[in-house]
Amino acid sequence: MTEGLNNLLGELFSHYPDAAILTQPQTAHLVIDGQQMLSRQTIPGVDIRSQESAGVITIQITVARGIQVENPIHTCIGLMKPHGSQHIRLQVKLEAHTSAHIIAHCIFPNAEKVRHVMESRVELGEGAELRHSEGHYHGPYGGIEVIPQAEVRVGSHARYFSDFSLTSGRVGKLQLDYRVVVEKQGVAEITTRVYGHGTDEIRIRDELILEGEDARGLIKSRIAVEDEATSAVIGVTHGKAAGARGHMDCKEIVRDRAVASAEPIVRVEHPQAMVTHEAAVGTVDQKQLETLMAHGLTPDEAVDVVISGLLR
Repeated sequence: MTEGLNNLLGELFSHYPDAAILTQPQTAHLVIDGQQMLSRQTIPGVDIRSQESAGVITIQITVARGIQVENPIHTCIGLMKPHGSQHIRLQVKLEAHTSAHIIAHCIFPNAEKVRHVMESRVELGEGAELRHSEGHYHGPYGGIEVIPQAEVRVGSHARYFSDFSLTSGRVGKLQLDYRVVVEKQGVAEITTRVYGHGTDEIRIRDELILEGEDARGLIKSRIAVEDEATSAVIGVTHGKAAGARGHMDCKEIVRDRAVASAEPIVRVEHPQAMVTHEAAVGTVDQKQLETLMAHGLTPDEAVDVVISGLLR
């Protein structure tokens, strides 16, 4: 391995021990540091291509029709330097009746002045299933701006599960914008978990369009902010067809001088569609704290346990 690859993988394994599977020959993977491709591995039925042009790295991941990918596909995308920028365009296509799990590790451990842009386009064919788990680590400095954007189309009878997690280290500035369209009898679940500290700024917008008959969808947000961090969460769900069912569930915990807001938007365009929502923004529940302190925890330890449970 090159020194750059060793450094990035060493940082990755220190935060995500299960990522060691990335080095196994039966696991498809991609490793990028900044604008440099460090490693790429394909397996039968999984095609991974990449190219760099005008400062943008385009990645294409395709799973062939009928393939059930046994091991997760790993992408490790990061920047080890304290300063710089990175622009990624990710195109994921699962052909009909396939299944895959993509685990995305985004590592910026030394970020003091870094900008990371991720533009994703995801297409699921009929009956396909994709689980996309994206975990971020940004280091202790807060000097990073992260802009993840995704356009997802879930085909008929297909299933899409997305989990975005940024719960250790500083957030910096996060502007997340996902738009997911679900066709007939498709299912989509979008989960976001973020913990902001210091002067972190969190902006999240998830939009779910239940376009087909009997489409199902869930937007789930779990946010905690402390110190002087701010968060603003917007969830939008459209019920556009007969039998469409959607739900938005947002919970935010606020500590110290932090500020949080939640805005659920419901749009129903068919008399046989239904969309529901619930939002809770506030401090840690006092009864939970009292119960934990009764078992010997200090107030700060009890708060940490509650927040950990929220973000799990």
